Amino acid sequence: MILEMKVPSPGESITEVEIATWLVEDGDYVEKDQPIAEVDSDKATLELPAEESGIITLKAEEGDAVEVGAVVCHIDMSAAKPAGGSSTEAKKEEAPKAEAPKKEEVKAATYATGTASPAAKKVLAEKGMDASSIKGTGKDGRITKEDAVKAVPSMGTQPANGSRGTERKKMSMLRRKVAERLVAVKSETAMLTTFNEVNMQPIFDLRKQYKEDFKAKHGVGLGFMSFFTLAVVRALQMYPDVNSMIDGKEQIKHDFQDISIAVSGPKGLMVPVIRNAENLSFRGVESEVKRLALRARDGQITVDEMTGGTFTITNGGVFGSMLSTPIINPPQSGILGMHNIVNRPMAVNGEVVIQPIMYVALSYDHRIIDGRESVGFLVAVKEALENPVELLMDNNPTKALEM
Repeated sequence: MILEMKVPSPGESITEVEIATWLVEDGDYVEKDQPIAEVDSDKATLELPAEESGIITLKAEEGDAVEVGAVVCHIDMSAAKPAGGSSTEAKKEEAPKAEAPKKEEVKAATYATGTASPAAKKVLAEKGMDASSIKGTGKDGRITKEDAVKAVPSMGTQPANGSRGTERKKMSMLRRKVAERLVAVKSETAMLTTFNEVNMQPIFDLRKQYKEDFKAKHGVGLGFMSFFTLAVVRALQMYPDVNSMIDGKEQIKHDFQDISIAVSGPKGLMVPVIRNAENLSFRGVESEVKRLALRARDGQITVDEMTGGTFTITNGGVFGSMLSTPIINPPQSGILGMHNIVNRPMAVNGEVVIQPIMYVALSYDHRIIDGRESVGFLVAVKEALENPVELLMDNNPTKALEM
């Protein structure tokens, strides 16, 4: 019996995925629930498990965009498992076959007779390139418009030594979608950024005093993200316009704080969401940050875990960034950028002292957030971070960190 495996829906509103990588080869014997492919949607990369055991026949190529519900492979469930292992292992034991002539060699033989099509000539002229520098892929070495579009102008006289290789590869669906969203944000929102600085000494002092007991009790470290997340929650409650979004002609305000946190994963930037952060303690935030970061790193993050945030925090400081203007994560209206911490001279009680300072940035959609709200929000974040015992711990850090 032949099973037709179809692309399952990875989430609401997703109608198409891309075959990123086949983890098996055509003709392999696969076990039920064995991962056979990685598929990219515009929100995440997910594994596709085999629905049954049997011999697999692939019906799509890597890089193909396929609709949800489309058949991507057949599994012959009546086929017996090969003795001594999978068919992949059996293939490795076969004697190597003589190599067929390389396509590049064939092209080289006909290249001298190649000419550029009119469309290709126009593209090459715009690039300032000569047809003699291009290898055509058309009939008899003819240079097609696609050849001209892909052609890279010379970077000058090549040196006698040193590598000058280039590589061209298709971007993943996730990366292309991120690119589209970033361009859309710049063109469809009135994005502005306001800046401030935070004296991190009070948080340094708290972490130094409590971090060992905190980790021993809760199994997670007492990092900066819990302080920033809870400071953001407090500021969002004070300035609800920053916790809103535009839907057509309407403004939607939320009475909850779902905080998206930008993390770097193997497939690029992921933005999982800490749900109802207003109900979490320091331990709760740190545990959730660790859980989501590990799932993103291992490629296990789901679409649902990255959908529905009301505000985003991104930390470029982990890569050494001193200052940046973060781009809003649509349809949200605000994003807070954290940066690296550097010892700087600062006036404290009329004296110049060295303090650990972080620059923070708030990018916001000026269509619904005015200067008063944006500046007030960032000042509220600064105040909470510089006075965490009173504003985030109710003057009882021991109790706040035990919860």
